Amino acid sequence: MSSRREWLVILKRAVRTPRGAIGLTVAGLVVLLAIVGPWLAPHNPTLTVTETFGTPGGGNGLLGGDVLGRDVFSRVLAGGRTLLGMAAAATVLGVGLGVMLGVTAAYLGKWRDGLIMRVVDVFLAFPQIVFALLLVSVAGSHAWLVILAVGISHAPQVARVVRAAALDVCERDFVKAVELYDTPSFRVMAGEVLPNILSVVMVELGLRFTYSILIIAGMAFLGFGVTPPAPNWGLMINENRIGLVVNPWAVIVPAGLIAVLTVGLNTFTDAVARASLGVDRPAEEAALITPVQLGLE
Repeated sequence: MSSRREWLVILKRAVRTPRGAIGLTVAGLVVLLAIVGPWLAPHNPTLTVTETFGTPGGGNGLLGGDVLGRDVFSRVLAGGRTLLGMAAAATVLGVGLGVMLGVTAAYLGKWRDGLIMRVVDVFLAFPQIVFALLLVSVAGSHAWLVILAVGISHAPQVARVVRAAALDVCERDFVKAVELYDTPSFRVMAGEVLPNILSVVMVELGLRFTYSILIIAGMAFLGFGVTPPAPNWGLMINENRIGLVVNPWAVIVPAGLIAVLTVGLNTFTDAVARASLGVDRPAEEAALITPVQLGLE
């Protein structure tokens, strides 16, 4: 099986397991809600249309009103797209940078490996949320800066995982054979090493996306990255916690959506990880495994 197609096989295998199917369905529904939600919102999410912390029903809408009398249901529908967009951008940035550092360190080796990994160790000394908050508190609370801070905070952890996976690939015969033709290092890394660690990269993408959502939602809760009155699930939790007793839905629904999304993503990522290791196989695939494959003969 070509390494360049292996990631598709792993994804298909993961989706066909109960764990993967449930996780993808749960996460997919929340993502779909975040994408199409702004077009389904019955009211402008930034305008006052109900009573302050109005209870659901009557003229207060399906989920009642928030701290400023805005429709909670409309803000829930409109509040996920920005959060997921920022999380996706931060994840791609962080995983891309981490993969580049990890593969480079593993392939080049010697003092360059030591230098890259010591820099990585320095960044790993700071908890992700602390590093992100430090950067935005110094440089300003902008959405692009939050994406940059969260992305950079992911890179060291991704680099360590990718380096460990790439070290084995770099010593294989097909990589050494390509090197005999004086192929430039970046082509060997991009064309031979990277395609053979795509399963690791896929797992890291899923995990880091989950962490990005939690970190960015937490930063929005603290007032970084999203400027009010723009709707955001993390910001909604902070704004409406003072009225939790009066209208708890303004807090429970956005918090629940974040929780359901992260659980779904973690479940699907776990299925991908298990599929890449051959731990979980669909029943029809398991039935085709012979005693020789299992090492019994």
